[in-house]
Amino acid sequence: MVDPDTLRILVATDCHLGYMEKDEVRRHDSFNAFDEICAIASQRQVDFLLLGGDLFHENKPSRSTLVRTIEILRRYCLNDRPVQFQVVSDQTINFPNKFGHVNYEDPHFNVGLPVFTIHGNHDDPAGVDHLSAIDILAACNLVNYFGKAVLGGNGVGQISMYPVLLQKGSTKVALYGLGNIRDERLNRMFQTPHAVQWIRPESLEGCPTSEWFNIFVLHQNRVKTNPKNAINEHFLARFLDFVIWGHEHECLIDPQEVLGMDFHVTQPGSSVATSLVAGEAKPKHVLLLEIKGNQYRPTKIPLGSVRPFEFMDVSLKDQPDLDPNDQTAVLEYLGKVVNDLISKAAENEAGHQEAMVPLIRVRVDYTGFTTINPQRFGQKFVGKVANPHDILLFTKAAKKRASTDGPIDEKEKLRPEELNQQNIEALVAESNLKMEILPVTDLGMALHDFVNKDDKQAFYACVHQNLDVTQNKLTEEADLRQIQEESDVVVKVGEHMQQTVGGRSGGKSIQQIETFSDDEVVGQREAPKAATAAKQKQPARQETKDEPNSSRGRGKGTQGRGRGSRGNLTQTTLDVLREPRPSRRAASAAATVALQRISESEEDEPASLAASDKDSDEELGEPESDPEPVVSTKDRKRPAPSSQRRGRGVTAKRGRGSSSVARTGFIDDDDVEDDDNDVVPAKSAGTPTSQRHRSWGSLRG
Repeated sequence: MVDPDTLRILVATDCHLGYMEKDEVRRHDSFNAFDEICAIASQRQVDFLLLGGDLFHENKPSRSTLVRTIEILRRYCLNDRPVQFQVVSDQTINFPNKFGHVNYEDPHFNVGLPVFTIHGNHDDPAGVDHLSAIDILAACNLVNYFGKAVLGGNGVGQISMYPVLLQKGSTKVALYGLGNIRDERLNRMFQTPHAVQWIRPESLEGCPTSEWFNIFVLHQNRVKTNPKNAINEHFLARFLDFVIWGHEHECLIDPQEVLGMDFHVTQPGSSVATSLVAGEAKPKHVLLLEIKGNQYRPTKIPLGSVRPFEFMDVSLKDQPDLDPNDQTAVLEYLGKVVNDLISKAAENEAGHQEAMVPLIRVRVDYTGFTTINPQRFGQKFVGKVANPHDILLFTKAAKKRASTDGPIDEKEKLRPEELNQQNIEALVAESNLKMEILPVTDLGMALHDFVNKDDKQAFYACVHQNLDVTQNKLTEEADLRQIQEESDVVVKVGEHMQQTVGGRSGGKSIQQIETFSDDEVVGQREAPKAATAAKQKQPARQETKDEPNSSRGRGKGTQGRGRGSRGNLTQTTLDVLREPRPSRRAASAAATVALQRISESEEDEPASLAASDKDSDEELGEPESDPEPVVSTKDRKRPAPSSQRRGRGVTAKRGRGSSSVARTGFIDDDDVEDDDNDVVPAKSAGTPTSQRHRSWGSLRG
């Protein structure tokens, strides 16, 4: 009989559905293992299934993979079995989707086996909408997707982890989850004060905080030679009781105690072998976790549908009967080793109903010998092993250094499989480059998404986001009357770029933040010079009153139909100032001009200073010594009326305050010409004007 106070959880990680789906032999391996995991959860009558990331192998799984996954989840999760536990936390925070509640509370679905999952590094959110393949399953009401952190703040970022509070009888469990974040960034966040905030359950009468059993699920590197590329167990909070570690494929299912901490760590490993290494050759298990009060009992359950995998290390120089010049003898010896491993795998599979051909990997140290063709060697094992083309892996032992102070050869330093791709942060640091417009962190993440996730909009989203942040900042300061002239815009843009690229945080809780940028912005001293040139070149523009609706857009103030709305949220709107203030369109156009001037001053500071002196002479009426052609204002074409221009359906007067230019940050050619007329007052017909063509696409990232 099931104890009404015992919460039973089945834990699995790294299912990698869709792995090798185009291979005729191994295409079903990941689905067979996941089907067995769901069957175990149904047979053991667990309260829910907890997955630790990498449910899918590809960031954009194929339609075949999605269909088979949905079929398995529907078969085991949708039934009339009652759910014995409750979610007592704010579900709109735990599950930030359109529905905002746990899936078994939906009256249109009979969910008998709830599934809770976080995302991993293979199926993490991407794109402009920040969506993952797991969002598709959550929208179908098949899984409960939690741990999707939104990095807020400036610099390294800031996250707040809210637990999913579960209660069954007298047992209370606080389930914390954190989907995969780049290890370098999360490592810095854990070492930055107040960057990672743990939200604990409130202490109420009869239910103190100490009664909650705290579980944390994460998907990060655990053991690495480079400590900056992994997460140390000591970074985690001390109040945790149990940690489920995903991403590492080696099965270390037995809970391990962490020295100096009060929690235990379990590493279930993957349910399918995705790399032919020694760690993947260990037997695969899932964990049944039973919790009652503050006590837990782990039970490891072996998986029987996993394809057998045998791994062996062989050194040819340790075989005295082998002649380095006799390649036939080497082939015969390696063939005997492979046949012995096949026989060993068959003995281990004797009790299973369906015998599967095994995976075989022999790592050969060929020091003093010559290599052979692995594909030709594997042709005689077709039908006997599942991977005939990569049975052999040839390596050579690294030479020992005579002195520890001598230089290390790059080939001896790391094996090829351990090399990591160099990220953009390291390239910027080595080249001593100075990023002036785009932060190096955002640019690195955009490159990562473009290459690894096939996100075609990665760079567009990076530029769009930084442009929006700059324009919103200028709009706020314009509302506060800190910007009255175009020269003020130049100074404010320079200051904001220094804070964004240089990494200075504006948050209240983070006083000193170490960011990914390597150098401060060099434009700190050029911005005042550009401001001085702007003051000498153009007089202050007199602003008129805006239209009544010019500063008020169509706000999205309505809340969705979520079932767990928070009572402490209030809707805020922007009040219209009664007094005159600069228009947002003018601020946006002036910001664009200022960005251009800062970039040009960075490229050629002496030339820009000489140009500013020349422009000052023009304003004072002095003769111009530049032989450039001079045109008058009256010969210049006036812009066509806004109603006749392409893409304009309303008059310029009405569309000025609610124009999409200030919100999207993109200006078409007609808008550029119109904005020039708005910002720069027209001179008299008799005043000569120097014709200077400026490139709007010359900003450097």
